Amino acid sequence: MFFSVKELEHRIVRFDVSFPPGEIDFWDSSLRQLSPLNTEGSAELLANTQGEIRVKGGLLVTMEAECDRCLESAKFPIESNFDLFYRPAAPLQKHHAAEEVKIDEGEAEIAFYEGGGLDLKEILREHILLSMPMQRICNELCQGMCPICGQNRNLVNCGCQAKPEDDRWSALKKLNVRGI
Repeated sequence: MFFSVKELEHRIVRFDVSFPPGEIDFWDSSLRQLSPLNTEGSAELLANTQGEIRVKGGLLVTMEAECDRCLESAKFPIESNFDLFYRPAAPLQKHHAAEEVKIDEGEAEIAFYEGGGLDLKEILREHILLSMPMQRICNELCQGMCPICGQNRNLVNCGCQAKPEDDRWSALKKLNVRGI
């Protein structure tokens, strides 16, 4: 679904859409969409803002990714509301690439769009990626992989004992001292 600036000049666009798994590319091969992505909300062109668009709504989806500790599949249900602001990118183009542009705190919360509007799939992809936890774990009690034998500690009690070797004294073991 594309939110055209021309259309938004005349009316608020409401949406209630469901995207089946595979329709949105998340650019991360380890991240998979398990359930339909259901979203509803509205997009509007804000008055007196030189093209600023507000997209407000909510989404519900279940994602799947590998657990960072044990590498097994883990489900991540996401139910999230969003209230996003987008400004046309054209005014920024008059600055040189090497020139720093100061933005105020409010502008740090604004994203930019190019062309004649916004694609809802792009908005949802970004919001889901930002909603995923930084450390993706299957559960808080996950014991992860054994660093010695590589087995999943949640499934097998391997009994391996990691014994760190202290390398600081290894040179003294090679020293051959006579007649001290």
